[in-house]
Amino acid sequence: MLKKAIKFLKQKKRKRKENTASIFQQAVDLGLFNSDWYQSTYSGRFDSARDAFDDYLHKSRFAPVNPSPAFDGEIYQRLNMDVYTSVQSPLKHYILSGRHEGRFHVGAVTKWHPKEPVSTKRKLTEQASQQKVAICLHIFYEDFIDRFADALRRFPMPVDVFITLADGKLARKATSVFQKIGQVRQVQVRAVPNRGRNFGPLLVEYAQELRGYDLFCHLHSKKSLYSGKEQSQWSEYLTEYLLRDPAVINRVLNAFADNEELGVYYPTSFWMMPNWVNHWTVNKPHTGEWLEQFGMSLDSDFINYPVGGMFWARPKALKELLAREYQYEDFPAEPLPNDGSSLHALERLVGLLAEKNGYKQFYYYPPTGRFTTDKSYCYIQYHNSARNAFDQIKNHELISFDVFDTLVRRRYFAPDYAKLKLGARLAAEGLVDNAHAFVGLRNEAEFELRKEQAFKGDVRIDAIYQRLVQRLGLDETRAEPLMQQEFELDLDMIEGKDEMVDIFNDLYALGRTLWVVSDTYYTREQIGLMLRKAGVTAPFRLLVSSEEQKRKDNGTMWHFVKSELQNMGSPSFLHIGDNVVADAQLPGDLGLGNFHILNPHDKWHAFGLPSVLRGKDSLNEQEILKWGPLIFNLGRSPFIGE
Repeated sequence: MLKKAIKFLKQKKRKRKENTASIFQQAVDLGLFNSDWYQSTYSGRFDSARDAFDDYLHKSRFAPVNPSPAFDGEIYQRLNMDVYTSVQSPLKHYILSGRHEGRFHVGAVTKWHPKEPVSTKRKLTEQASQQKVAICLHIFYEDFIDRFADALRRFPMPVDVFITLADGKLARKATSVFQKIGQVRQVQVRAVPNRGRNFGPLLVEYAQELRGYDLFCHLHSKKSLYSGKEQSQWSEYLTEYLLRDPAVINRVLNAFADNEELGVYYPTSFWMMPNWVNHWTVNKPHTGEWLEQFGMSLDSDFINYPVGGMFWARPKALKELLAREYQYEDFPAEPLPNDGSSLHALERLVGLLAEKNGYKQFYYYPPTGRFTTDKSYCYIQYHNSARNAFDQIKNHELISFDVFDTLVRRRYFAPDYAKLKLGARLAAEGLVDNAHAFVGLRNEAEFELRKEQAFKGDVRIDAIYQRLVQRLGLDETRAEPLMQQEFELDLDMIEGKDEMVDIFNDLYALGRTLWVVSDTYYTREQIGLMLRKAGVTAPFRLLVSSEEQKRKDNGTMWHFVKSELQNMGSPSFLHIGDNVVADAQLPGDLGLGNFHILNPHDKWHAFGLPSVLRGKDSLNEQEILKWGPLIFNLGRSPFIGE
């Protein structure tokens, strides 16, 4: 029986090799695989063209690498999600079945050209090999013991390995497996409680020891579920470009050795993540203790960080993080949400802490095989055009749009500028001390009403002004005229986002059903007036939080929308908006399709322009008049490259 099993496995292996040889030859004959181009682009050194092809077949299952300028694997997988979810090489699929099924491919498209390359040698230098390196592995799933061990067998220099295990029964196996790897000098294995996710065990068990190293790499076992089964691509992607690929790892180690300014390294964010993955999302409120410990403050909403919490770092760059002695009680207990905790916040602070200490982050961009310190990769997926966006959106039966910074924009960008202008009028009448005092009173009245409602539902602008005139000691008959003045001042500054309005109107011409969904204290009629002024001519259903008493930003509106869609027979649905949490993350959590676009301020930052109209400057009229029109004009279109 054993001999038959061995014979069967050998036959299966031989058949697989023959099949791969046939695919390789077809790829070459079709002009879709170019060994010289592949090796030059990805800095690999292979004994033969066939070996280079095997490397491509391996990596292209989880990374956006191309076999030649004639075939773009990422585009093929995005057009054919069944190929992606089945974890196949896109070119292999195309040759075996895709071309016969009428699926098409396009030439390689480079969406992002980094401006700040990091030059580094391919062969490990003597200086790099002298660095003292630690590999830190947090293993929750048993199969990752062998996955990480297999990756480490190709590591180019001696290392120490620090392992934390969620299951203490695996300690003997982990110790035995890693001790047999020639590059491993010593192994430490510790069983840990299920607390602190990957960061807690790293910091509690090894923070003090890591301070004695030149570099450390932190990885953990990660499994992502999609369509009901494990999807390994994200984990494979990170393991490949942090530990396994010698062509990449040699250059990473050389870069650290050659440039003392480099503090943290990781590959650019996994290519199938949502566009907005490099964002604080709901995690800013959870940064307090970390910011105090690190002596830091926060600025923009889009940030560069190692998505997934895996990275290389110079311990000096993270000295404040490693300086403390931690206890597991310092970290939140399970169960934790998918997003929104102090651990999710810490993940986003790793790179910022290194920068605060005077170091740079650098990244590997797999499509081009290059390293860079250019932080603009955060916005790769926003490089688009109105035409392409329309082609993506039009395939849905029912499409909803946000209002502010999606269909309409304000001439001076600042949302509270209408209140400030009204405050100036009232200050001239002697009813308030100054314009800023009025804005404070106006916003306090709104907050009081929300608090009285236990932050359920929403408030209307007329109720806000009824409360406000009471606080100002004015006759209640003043409420309606003052409310109308604020609205008219705001309406005067409203203009359409031309490309988005055109998309909206053109979708109706194709027969699509259109909704508009907004969190706002304005009434349905007031929002309707704004949309007409912006150039919206197509009919639509308007859902505003002040009328529906449901909000996008707490999810209640999306539960309502989902229910309405089910009552309609579940037409294919897509929501378009600029707020990462309210317009993308929350509807996505409910399985509702979404298409996130950049708001004007985020697009401003994407171009590397200075941080303005933030904090106290958001109500500084000189700053509003100076910067507001510039942000307004840049933000007319949400797309980069148009």
